[in-house]
Amino acid sequence: MTAELLAAPFSDAELAALRADFPILTRSTRSGKPLVYLDSGATSQKPRAVLDAERRFYETRNAAVHRGAHQLAEEATDDFEAARAAVAGFVGAPAHEVVFTKNATESLNLVAHAFSTTTAYAQRGTAPAGQVVDPRFVLAEGDEILVTEAEHHANLVPWQELCARTGAVLRWVPVTDGGILDVDALEGLVGERTKVVAFAHASNVLGGVAPVARLVAAARRVGALVVLDACQSVPHLPVDLPALGVDLAAFSGHKMLGPSGVGVLWGRAEVLDAMPPFLTGGSMIELVRMERSTFAPAPQKFEAGVPMAAQAVGLHAAVDYLRALGPDGSGVARVEAHERALTARLLGELAELPWVRVLGPQDAADRVGLVAFTVEDVHAHDVGQLLDDEGVAVRVGHHCAWPLHRRLGVTASTRVSFGPYNQGSDVDAVLRGLHRVRVLFA
Repeated sequence: MTAELLAAPFSDAELAALRADFPILTRSTRSGKPLVYLDSGATSQKPRAVLDAERRFYETRNAAVHRGAHQLAEEATDDFEAARAAVAGFVGAPAHEVVFTKNATESLNLVAHAFSTTTAYAQRGTAPAGQVVDPRFVLAEGDEILVTEAEHHANLVPWQELCARTGAVLRWVPVTDGGILDVDALEGLVGERTKVVAFAHASNVLGGVAPVARLVAAARRVGALVVLDACQSVPHLPVDLPALGVDLAAFSGHKMLGPSGVGVLWGRAEVLDAMPPFLTGGSMIELVRMERSTFAPAPQKFEAGVPMAAQAVGLHAAVDYLRALGPDGSGVARVEAHERALTARLLGELAELPWVRVLGPQDAADRVGLVAFTVEDVHAHDVGQLLDDEGVAVRVGHHCAWPLHRRLGVTASTRVSFGPYNQGSDVDAVLRGLHRVRVLFA
């Protein structure tokens, strides 16, 4: 049996040891209550191993990577490239298919930029030396980009802007009244003009995991490229990106116990090779003359300037930490099991409150570890404020998914999102806070 099938939630002793690795969990809030952190979907907390790795880099290795010939620069470069290899291995990929960016938003913008730049080359009839004009990245007026109605703005607005620049048309897979992707609509949405299919692996509002195989199959039938927003899946599920069949995927370090300021774009090597660079300048070049320049191969051609070396080192430590949470590197499977148990507990309790509406799938088996909900006749901001008074940190608003909230007929929602460090008493704290909300707003 696989490690995923054998995975179990953390025992009380394991969880206590794990929580001790996160210094911030020992603090109190302004109300004097212990911190109950339930906003990992926005950003995760960091274990000491990550904090120490980043600080140690600055204390002992700090130098500009891929530049100097001195010892510090060599050591810094080795650390940076070791981080690339570790992150790639975490998602089942070879190192040369991982590009470091600032965050997943930049990664997705990089991909959208590849289409607009290649389209401009094709329209002009020329391209920089060494840059191939790959027809997969050329958009004509009337070509189509398919997203879903559940997308985070980071996987929606770049495509809207690309359509505005090229004359392409944005289409979307609708969401049902129950907050489920209506994949039966694919047959009428995917056609010969579809050039891109872009979607979230797991919704940051609905929690539902997308039917990746079905979406990929629909794209493959028409030769469209598949772009995956993996921000809410990579930290919480065992993910093998190449095995999913997608072409490109984006995720962020700060959501997977790593530092802010470092993100990842994974792409199949031949797809990355076909894409033009996003930012230009130092490090990403091959040869520079006054008349023209040629560019380094991927992934270096996408990493202009001095990269985020310390943050990448911190992300390496986060990957190692997550792997070590289970035997033989199966830690993410343990995280999935642990968070699913907490999600099932929360969903079960919320189902007993008729004045609470849960958005998305009602079964924890169909979700990652987050739950967004509304409280009858109470604005999400008021819910969040009262929970904050109890020391409970949750996310309120439209969670950068404004069109989805409109579709579901809600102004805003309250979102609980779990990390590996959460415990059953955190669920209890949410429920106590919600009952207080009900009393105060009755």
